[in-house]
Amino acid sequence: MISIIAMRVKPNSKTNSVKKTADGYVVHTKARAIDGKANGAVVKLLAESFGVPKTRVRLVRGRTSRRKIFEIL
Repeated sequence: MISIIAMRVKPNSKTNSVKKTADGYVVHTKARAIDGKANGAVVKLLAESFGVPKTRVRLVRGRTSRRKIFEIL
């Protein structure tokens, strides 16, 4: 089963969390948005939240944007 998930990422937050909203998901991460660190942290958070390995979470769109689309295989 493949899921496409739209989300808004909030880097440099006080906590790490994944919250479902009416428009998709909001992900708060402590990682800063420098050199892809926030993207890596979001992949890890999504993998933990959905109970899949990190290798099954892929960034589809929005590498440098706060609005991102991820694919979970």
